[in-house]
Amino acid sequence: MLKDVKYPMGSDPAGKLSRLFGVYDEENGLAQRGVFIINPEGVVVSSEVNHIDIGRNADELLRKLQANIYKAGHPSEVCPAKWQPGDKTMKPAPEFVGKAEEAYVQQEALRH
Repeated sequence: MLKDVKYPMGSDPAGKLSRLFGVYDEENGLAQRGVFIINPEGVVVSSEVNHIDIGRNADELLRKLQANIYKAGHPSEVCPAKWQPGDKTMKPAPEFVGKAEEAYVQQEALRH
């Protein structure tokens, strides 16, 4: 029940915020399912937009939020796909472009 929600919630009945983020569908008057992570400097650091009939994954949203928080404190590192808090990160390098999984395994081998 909504009465049990322990955090602030907002609504956008006029569609102003939905239009600002480009997720408002003028044809049907509804907003697509958008999730935006905005850092303290006001920069959108992550966004996901799903069709109105497709739900969002709260676990993945939390993972992305945690990765962005980690990344803010460790700017020279990257969090690979499926990264979870406590997992190892990577140092970006041009030779790893398009080969993230292979690069992660390679960097792991070098650490041992």
